[in-house]
Amino acid sequence: MLLIKVGGGKQINWDGVCQDIRQLSQEEKIIVVHGASVQRDEIAARLSIPVKTVVSPSGISSVYTDEEALDVFLMAYPGLVNKQIVARMHQHGINAVGLCGVDGKLWQAKAKKDLLVKEGNKVKLLKDNRTGRVEKINTELINLLLEHDYIPVICPPSLSFESEIVNTDNDWAVAVMAEALHIRKVVFLFEAPGLLRDHLNKDSVISHIEKEKLDEFLEFAHKRMKKKILGAKRAVEGGVEAIYWGDGRRETPVKDALNGKGTVIS
Repeated sequence: MLLIKVGGGKQINWDGVCQDIRQLSQEEKIIVVHGASVQRDEIAARLSIPVKTVVSPSGISSVYTDEEALDVFLMAYPGLVNKQIVARMHQHGINAVGLCGVDGKLWQAKAKKDLLVKEGNKVKLLKDNRTGRVEKINTELINLLLEHDYIPVICPPSLSFESEIVNTDNDWAVAVMAEALHIRKVVFLFEAPGLLRDHLNKDSVISHIEKEKLDEFLEFAHKRMKKKILGAKRAVEGGVEAIYWGDGRRETPVKDALNGKGTVIS
């Protein structure tokens, strides 16, 4: 079984992703998880709702989600982008089904209503935060789809254990899902050739990382790549044997990532 996480960048070659998935799905079961950050920001701008990025005391950046921001999130992720991706997959002959983490309690998360953030040299507490961390996966629903030859196409948000909708980190959710489904290979596609030693130099790709030494590469992680490293660590702890970080803009993005044209963690 192969789990593919595709980022929400505007330059992702979705036609190439679909072509790869159609061919690879003849050999193994595939699950797709996707983002939609660009479309979220565009919708927020049209509605004059600011997208607020906050930084945790440990230096990890994330988008602050209050009730208004969550409404925008729902419009962009399951409302718009998920259905566009599913339609494109059907155009490529892929029997895709679109779901978000709320559907059928697919992703259940522990809500985190209070959030510590760093502003300058001060740490402050934000309340009414609508985020959570995925802890439980409805594997029965996913396996039901896979057994009937559907390809699940999944996106956030998730459902809290109190049955409230919460935003969640995609990379962490992917790691938890990989463990629950005993998946050994995970591909991450984004708008970069891999993890870079110098984020300003696209030719500085780190081609291989030993999975036991992921912590040593946090210093090279720029902005959201820090979350990807934390997600990769969680995936390795859950039994994933190989993680492929590849460039989603390539002609055959999934195949290229699997062939080592990017960063391989193993």
